[in-house]
Amino acid sequence: MNFFRGVMGGQAAGSQPSGAETIQKLCDRVASSTLLEDRRDAVRALKSLSKKYRMEVGTQAMDHLINILQTDRSDSEILGYALDTLYNIICNDEEEEQDENAQKQADDLGAQFTDKFIQDPEHVTLLLTLLEEFDFHVRWPGVKLLTALLKNQGVQVQGVILVSPMGVSRLMDLLADSREVIRNDGLLLLQQLTKGNAAIQKIVAFENAFERLLDIITEEGSSDGGIVVEDCLLLLLNLLKNNSSNQNFFKEGSYIQRMKPWFEVGDDNSGWSAQKVTNLHLMLQLVRVMVSPVNSPGATASCQKSMYQCGLLQQLCTILMATGVPADILTETINTVSEVIRGSQVNQDYFASVNAPSNPPRPAIVVLLMSMVNERQPFVLRCAVLYCFQCFLYKNQKGQGEIVATLLPSTIDANSISAGQLLCGGLFSADSLSNWCAAVALAHALQDNLTQKEQLLRVQLATSLGKPPVSLLQQCTNILSQGSKVQTRVGLLMLLCTWISNCPIAVTHFLHNQENVPFLTAQISENLGEDERLVQGLCALLLGICIYYNDNSLENYTKEKLKQLIEKRIGKENFVEKLGFITKHELYSRAAQKPQPVFPSPEQMLFDHEFTKLVKELEGIITKAVHKSSEEEKKEEEVKKTLEQHDNIVTQYKELIREQDAHIQELKEQVLSMTSQNEQMQVTITQQLSQIQQHKDQYNILKLKLGKDTQSQSNSQADGSQVNGLQTEELTQLKDELEELRKQHTLLKTQLGDKDALIDTLRSEPTQTTEGSARGTENTELLKELEALRGQIQSQSTEINHLKTERQELLGRAEAGSSDGVPSSNSPVDFAKIAELESRLAAQTTDMERLKEETKRSLESRADLEQQLASATSTVAILQTEKAKLQTEVQESKKEQDDLLMLLADQDQKIHSLKQKLKNLGETVEDEDDLDARDQTDDDDEEEEEDED
Repeated sequence: MNFFRGVMGGQAAGSQPSGAETIQKLCDRVASSTLLEDRRDAVRALKSLSKKYRMEVGTQAMDHLINILQTDRSDSEILGYALDTLYNIICNDEEEEQDENAQKQADDLGAQFTDKFIQDPEHVTLLLTLLEEFDFHVRWPGVKLLTALLKNQGVQVQGVILVSPMGVSRLMDLLADSREVIRNDGLLLLQQLTKGNAAIQKIVAFENAFERLLDIITEEGSSDGGIVVEDCLLLLLNLLKNNSSNQNFFKEGSYIQRMKPWFEVGDDNSGWSAQKVTNLHLMLQLVRVMVSPVNSPGATASCQKSMYQCGLLQQLCTILMATGVPADILTETINTVSEVIRGSQVNQDYFASVNAPSNPPRPAIVVLLMSMVNERQPFVLRCAVLYCFQCFLYKNQKGQGEIVATLLPSTIDANSISAGQLLCGGLFSADSLSNWCAAVALAHALQDNLTQKEQLLRVQLATSLGKPPVSLLQQCTNILSQGSKVQTRVGLLMLLCTWISNCPIAVTHFLHNQENVPFLTAQISENLGEDERLVQGLCALLLGICIYYNDNSLENYTKEKLKQLIEKRIGKENFVEKLGFITKHELYSRAAQKPQPVFPSPEQMLFDHEFTKLVKELEGIITKAVHKSSEEEKKEEEVKKTLEQHDNIVTQYKELIREQDAHIQELKEQVLSMTSQNEQMQVTITQQLSQIQQHKDQYNILKLKLGKDTQSQSNSQADGSQVNGLQTEELTQLKDELEELRKQHTLLKTQLGDKDALIDTLRSEPTQTTEGSARGTENTELLKELEALRGQIQSQSTEINHLKTERQELLGRAEAGSSDGVPSSNSPVDFAKIAELESRLAAQTTDMERLKEETKRSLESRADLEQQLASATSTVAILQTEKAKLQTEVQESKKEQDDLLMLLADQDQKIHSLKQKLKNLGETVEDEDDLDARDQTDDDDEEEEEDED
């Protein structure tokens, strides 16, 4: 403080130091003082002088202040003073009214100091680091300083922040600050940061900016909020406008649904504050950004769908039909609704169903058209209504038909006002702006819709009592010939050009009036002033359309006669020059930029956006059509016919190829199906072969077992023979053997039943190719098994005979014993056993006979099986032949397809050659030799096609 007393008050009166000297001493003190308090006092003094001596402080003290920011980080007070001083010398905010030169000098001074500050990018990085300080005296001045830097040199500062680690994230933290001053200034900082930088906009959006901003808007009261809501909306506009990535992120995050409560207005709409009007205006602009015609069609359609589904469109229509809404809000709401429904069939249908709250209820479209044709309504409102009507009809053939239908005699209701009646009333009213708007609106009802162009020809108008009605087309030409205002004539000419373009029937109706062509030629040939040049150009366009779309149905106005008339009355070069007046007009390029009709004043409302597209499409075509001779046209028509013929041939070949492709596909599916069935049968045969092998194994085991039993029986009979009779054990053994033979017999019957079932299976599956060979093998195996059964039966017969022989021997021995006089106590028992044995042998013999009978039946079944196998083999051979035939047909189809593709390539080459020659010769055809060669080639192609068929 002693230092300041010496500087400021130690000098003698009358010798006060200048401001520059004082600032120099303060800068020296900042640089040389070792005490923090002295440096702090010096910086505070520089701050107090920075506004009055901005140049001196900025020039001498900036480096010292930056050094303070780097070295005295621990003292928040001195940091705050330094940041405030830098802000005062860089900021260009004017506190008092200044003239333009003074303000320009101040702006230049701020830009110079900003350049000096950001020469070293580390200074900006240092400032970002200081923003992390929570102290209010550091953070708030830092936010204001960075905002001033962005205002003066936004692009350079944005580049530094973009490459700074976590630079944008640090700034986003300002929105979460509990101190409203810092949060609100943080919004202003982010507004400047996101201007014109898509990369920063994306980073801010992905730092959860949408969620935070919408939360702030809700907390502040939405549309009823203050300036903070306005700042949030401006920041949202920066993030979304012309940034498809952020728009998609906004839509995918379901943030569109959160906009609906913004537009909930009450019944009492009187006394809107200026801030509420501003907020709602920005909210409507935000909706328009999401559905702007300049966005990609897919993104726009998706947003339109979301706005309809969440009820946002319905809410906007409520505001549209509400009373007491300010005019500028109503105008912007109409523009917003226009773009929400543009090109969306669902939204357009909903808008068509909206009724105004009147008695009786009227469609919203009718109410809006009433405002459009009312000359007492504001100009911007009438433009907005026209834009809404255009958007309603854009790519909406259903809506176009409904509008035109209100003009037709069969649908006119005398008790109600329709859209068609309002358009006709506006078309023929005394107000030129109403004429223009009605003509353009009616032209949009005909845009790209041939059906409605023809339907509109039926419209008849009653001009006055006692006179017959005239057509709408004729009435339009009558008004043109009466010499009305330029704006009216321009609107009517645009309507007529749109109406008859690409509609030969409408051209014929127009030319049928004998006065129309002379009127057009007279208008074009006259040398009029600058104001009439546009009318001359439009008349030339209308006459050119009559030539190009003429079907030569009127003998007096064929294409050739109209061109001769132009050449005699106007001159071809003069005609083309007058046609060029349209695109050379200063208002043409402005209207071609965007669909919305925006004009500074009613007098400049001359061109429609869709009409500029039509002019761009037809200008070159009409110029060529006028310059072509009759011979060239004939040649062009011949070439077109030839091309059409070639197109028809190509179409036929394509259809033939499609049919063959379908046939080939069917054959492929059949082959796949047969292959699948073949694989299934292979699996079945493998399983059956496995079962047969199991049966063979079982049979071999039984056979071996039977052999052993037979040998053991013979041995026991030889060892156990008694002179006097059979023993009980031998009889028991013989009984067991007989039981075993019965079991074997039953087993053989079971096996024969299995074989019969297998034969039935083979009969039910005779269609497979590989089945015949497998079943032939199975038949061989069955034959072997039958032979084995025969051997087994023979063996059993031998054993029975052997038993009979032994019985005879036993009986002989018994009789010999009795004759010798030797009694035997066992004789009665032995005779009983022998009797029993004889009965059993008789039963066994009977079983053997039955077994032989069954064997005989098995042999007969085998004969049937052999016959069935022969039939199956024949069927397999037939299937193999059919398969080979199908494969041959597939190969032939592939060959035919290759030939057809070669023919197509030849045809495409011919067509390309024709088009190339047309371009080189100015749309003329080649000589007759080439045509003859092509005709000969076509004849050859037809002969080849007949041969193929």
